[in-house]
Amino acid sequence: MRLYTVDAFTDAPFKGNPAAVCLLETSATASWMQAVAAEMALSETAFLQGNSLRWFTPAVEVTLCGHATLATAHVLYSTGAASGTLQFETASGILTVNQRADGMITMDFPAKEVTPATAPEGLEKALGVTPVAVGRSNLDLLVEVESEKIVRELKPDLRALSEVDARAVIVTAKGVETDFVSRFFAPRGGVPEDPVTGSAHCALAPYWAERLGRTSMVGAQLSARGGLVRVTSRGDRVDLAGRAVTVLSGTLHL
Repeated sequence: MRLYTVDAFTDAPFKGNPAAVCLLETSATASWMQAVAAEMALSETAFLQGNSLRWFTPAVEVTLCGHATLATAHVLYSTGAASGTLQFETASGILTVNQRADGMITMDFPAKEVTPATAPEGLEKALGVTPVAVGRSNLDLLVEVESEKIVRELKPDLRALSEVDARAVIVTAKGVETDFVSRFFAPRGGVPEDPVTGSAHCALAPYWAERLGRTSMVGAQLSARGGLVRVTSRGDRVDLAGRAVTVLSGTLHL
């Protein structure tokens, strides 16, 4: 079966967020897919059979993943395996994907409402910063800090952060050259820091739309690899748009 590595939310190789994409020829067990994801050792590996799409980190299956969805769509479009509108059946419902004439891929994802929350015990110490605001979506904690500089220079205690009760912690601030910036830490899920996180922008888009007073924005994720996510907040849905680059293709001999 075909296996690809794709850098997502970037137009340059070795930037953005790498995802593995496995095009299944037959059904596979969750334990087998988990073993393949551990072997690939990337933040997510996507498995596509027909229209059914699942995502695994090296440690767990996840219910929503933006960059691996983008990577999967890029593989289908770039190889000629599909064209036009794609609809993936996932644990988060039907995800619709389109490719624009300029190559930009747009994904229709569920919005994740962020409600104000009390900072969990140990959060400030683990991050080493004082939050401006703390909120929680149904997936993650969102921590707003004072400046882009703080986000960029953040050096959290990942062991301590793994004790915080959340899938992951998103740290964000208003941007200087983009509308907002963020970083994403998920040590509980086997991903110390994710380079560029589509699912996080399902929460970041409505959060910053309310604060900035506009629905279309550009977010920069300030990991070492870096990447850009173009977002449009549409009530209970979010459009996430980005580019991707295939860096490896091969055959999985199993």
